[in-house]
Amino acid sequence: MNQFSPNTQFSVFPPAIKYLLIWNGIFFLATVNVFSGGWTPLGSTLAPLIVLQPFGDGFLPWQLVTYMFLHASFSHIFFNLFALWIFGQALENLWGTRRFLLYYFLTGIGAGIIQLFVSSGYTIGASGAVFGILLGFGMMFPDRYIMLLFPPIPIKAKYFVGFYGAFELFNGITTTNSGIAHFAHLGGLLVGFILIKVWKIKKPSVY
Repeated sequence: MNQFSPNTQFSVFPPAIKYLLIWNGIFFLATVNVFSGGWTPLGSTLAPLIVLQPFGDGFLPWQLVTYMFLHASFSHIFFNLFALWIFGQALENLWGTRRFLLYYFLTGIGAGIIQLFVSSGYTIGASGAVFGILLGFGMMFPDRYIMLLFPPIPIKAKYFVGFYGAFELFNGITTTNSGIAHFAHLGGLLVGFILIKVWKIKKPSVY
């Protein structure tokens, strides 16, 4: 059996999605005080080791993975994990759990590396990997409609990804010190595109 074969049954919470949601939740509750918004005592102790620090200023290789499990606030983790679930379940069911996980972590690591070259501050959050998932969804299901919340109108996935990528590029160039890792988002999109092309993944004939 091909290690990258798709899942045989559709699941709303396939294995990788389920455990990514769980582990992100555990890290959040362990490191962030949900009432004050600051670090917990454990979070303060671990932060220098697990947030993504700049090169030469506390950077450690494993931070390229651990930073993806850290979030600054409830809204930060909610929107990241909601997007991961909404778009990621379709990809994991299509690609299979192993390929999906490899794609997720490679886009997150790639996003972190790109952010390191453009930022002098620390970085946390799953956004880079989530943007990779969004790119994958747009390439696999380009004509599937996404319902925007504000304003509440449907838009095809391929246009949504294109507009969102352009928006992030504009903000990354024009906005500084916003606290948002725009180039990590762009990095996730870029690495996701490269992986899909290198792996020669084709969109399904019926979706």
